Amino acid sequence: MTGKTSLESLTFDNVWSRFPDDFFTRVTPTVWRDTRLLDVSPTAAMRLGLEAETIDRGRLTELMSGERLLPGMDPLAQKYTGHQFGTYNPSLGDGRGLLLGEAVTPWGPVDLHLKGAGQTPYSRFGDGRAVLRSSIREYLAGEAMAGLKIPTTLALAVAVNGEKVMRERVEPGATLLRLAESHVRFGHFEWLYQQRRVEDLERLVRHVIDRHRPDLAQSEAPIEAMFQDVVTRTAELIARWQAYGFVHAVMNTDNMSILGLTLDYGPYAFMDRFESNLTPNHTDATGRYAFDQQPGVALWNLTVLGQSLTPLVAVERLREILDSYEPTLQAAYAILMRARLGLETEREEDAQLIEDWLTLLERSRADFHRSFRALSDQDVIGGLSLGDEIQDAGLEGWLERYRERVSVESRSDTERLAAMRRVNPLYVLRTHLAQHVIEAAQEGDAEPLVTFRELLSSPFEARPGMQAWSEAPPRNAPPVCLSCSS
Repeated sequence: MTGKTSLESLTFDNVWSRFPDDFFTRVTPTVWRDTRLLDVSPTAAMRLGLEAETIDRGRLTELMSGERLLPGMDPLAQKYTGHQFGTYNPSLGDGRGLLLGEAVTPWGPVDLHLKGAGQTPYSRFGDGRAVLRSSIREYLAGEAMAGLKIPTTLALAVAVNGEKVMRERVEPGATLLRLAESHVRFGHFEWLYQQRRVEDLERLVRHVIDRHRPDLAQSEAPIEAMFQDVVTRTAELIARWQAYGFVHAVMNTDNMSILGLTLDYGPYAFMDRFESNLTPNHTDATGRYAFDQQPGVALWNLTVLGQSLTPLVAVERLREILDSYEPTLQAAYAILMRARLGLETEREEDAQLIEDWLTLLERSRADFHRSFRALSDQDVIGGLSLGDEIQDAGLEGWLERYRERVSVESRSDTERLAAMRRVNPLYVLRTHLAQHVIEAAQEGDAEPLVTFRELLSSPFEARPGMQAWSEAPPRNAPPVCLSCSS
C-alpha cells in the first residue's frame, strides 16, 4: 500500500488534456438525482493504492452522481473512429462516458472513466445515460476476468440513480466508475490515419510507448516494437477468451484496447453449455463475432491497425509482425488448455485430445465450466460428477485416452487434480446469475451483487453455502441472446 487512504489523496497527471484540441471535448458530467452507491470493488481500489473499506462512500457517491469532482480532475470525452461490424464509422467517440482524470499510482497511470455521465458531442443522438442492467454486468465482468487472470478494465464502483431511462423498456439509470491503464483504442489510430495526420499519429504512438510501454523506447525500431507488443498481447488475450469460454460479442475496432485489455463489455457471455458458434448478441445476425470467429476477427482488427501505421512503418515489416499472431495465439491457447486438463508437459497428441474433449462437450450439450471442474474434482468428496455433467457414450473412450496421457506425467494424481482446481473455476459469471443480481438490485437489495462479486474475484475455491452460485441453467434453457443497449 502507498499510505493513501481516501479518494481525495489521489493526484492526477492528465496527459490526454494536453493533446490537440480535437482529440477530445471537455464536458461537465451531468448531475443525476438520488444516486445511491451499490458496491465498491476491493480489487479495483487496490489498483489505485487504496482500500475499499477506507473510501468515503459519501464522497464517492458525489463523484458518481456528477455532483462533485476530485481535485485535479479534468473531464473530457475522447474522439476516435473505428470499424463497426466491418464498416468504417468516422463519427465515433465517448458517447456516454467521460475520462475524468489520469491518476498517478506506484504501478503506473490509471484512467478514471465515468460511464453514464451524460451526453457528449459523440453521443450520435443517444442520451448519454447508462442503465443499471448493463452497469452491473460490466462491474461483474471486470471482477470475473481479473479473477481468471484475463487482462481487463475494472470498475471501482457501481451506483443506481433516480433517473428512468428508455431502452427496450424503461430501466433504472446508473453510473459506473471504470479504471484502466489507458483507454487508447485501435480506433484512435484509425482516425488519425484516415485524416492523414501523420505527425499526430506518431505523437500518439510515442505517447503509448512513453507512458505505458517505456521499455520499448530502447528498441532499435520503437514503433515496430509497439505494434509487435500489441499483436502479442492481443493474441494472448484471445487465447484466454477461447480457453475460458468468453464471448465478447462486439469486437469492433473501437472496442479493442491498444494495451491488450478486455474493453467495453456489452452483450458478452461466458459459455454455459459448449457451443462453438455461440453468438450472444441478437443484432449480430451473421455471427461475425461468434465465439469461434474471435481469433480471426482479432487478426482482422490488427490488420486494420497495421494499415493505420503504414505512414510510420514499412508494409512488409508490418506483415511480418502480423504473421506472428497465429503461432502466438496457438501456443498460448495450448498452454492454457493443457493446464485446464492437468498436463504439465507438451506432447504431440495433446492438440487432438483437447479438440476431442471440446467435441464431446458440444455433442453432449454439456456445461463448459462444470465439465472442466468435474474433471478436476475426481478426488473430491461432494465434488462435481463427470458422469452427471457429460452424458455421452463417448465419455469413457475419451477418459481412457486421457488416463493414458496423464500416466506419463511426473506429478501424482493428487497434485495434478489440485493444480487443475486452481485453474478451473467453480464460480462463473453466468447470464442467469447476473440477471438474479440485477433484479435484486432493482428492488433495492445489493447483497446478491456483493456476494457474487466476492465469489467471482476468487472463483476457484469452493465455499460453504454457495452451491447455488455454481449452478448452470437448465439444459433446456434457451441460448443466451442479449442486446447492445446500455
